[in-house]
Amino acid sequence: ARGARVASAGRPHLIAIGCSTGGPQALAALVKRLPRLPLPVVVVQHMPPGFTTMLAEHLDRLGTLRCAEAVDGEALAAGRIYLAPGDRHLLVEGQQGAFRARLTSDPPENFCRPAVDPMLRSAVKAAGGRITAVILTGMGHDGLAGCRAVAAAGGEILAQDEASSVVWGMPGAVARAGLPTLLAPPEALADRIAAIAAERVIA
Repeated sequence: ARGARVASAGRPHLIAIGCSTGGPQALAALVKRLPRLPLPVVVVQHMPPGFTTMLAEHLDRLGTLRCAEAVDGEALAAGRIYLAPGDRHLLVEGQQGAFRARLTSDPPENFCRPAVDPMLRSAVKAAGGRITAVILTGMGHDGLAGCRAVAAAGGEILAQDEASSVVWGMPGAVARAGLPTLLAPPEALADRIAAIAAERVIA
């Protein structure tokens, strides 16, 4: 189903994905379907240390995009996926063409570290609104405040639909706020991300 919003910022410089319960399966379906992308992808999956390492290794084997846990201070390269390590917030610093990962031990948000909201807030600031946020299955409402910031900056928000979600908490909260331009299963979200990333920017 199409959402109500129309994004205004043009082609994004960054894709930011947030998920929790059921997220590994949804991420796998999405990553498997993604083509090579001309921009970096950052991911927060609510998970303890160790498990995020295994998830990154699993995702790395699935598709065309390389995936690894983010390292503090590293440059975010196009066509790569950076996963927040368990128990560390993943923030985005810098600007278009020179994004960097910043890992922090700031207090949990929404009872989570890593949390989606701080990642999205930092990404909006770094990318100047040229961001596509994707909220996949998960309990609670982490990501809602961050998606409001994305929407206010003119970025695009995609969310997983209820039928394909294990728990329609996080994507449901974003959907009820009227923020997504698309509600769909992970495979269709991947197709939309590919289309957005390939769009020519209209000046």
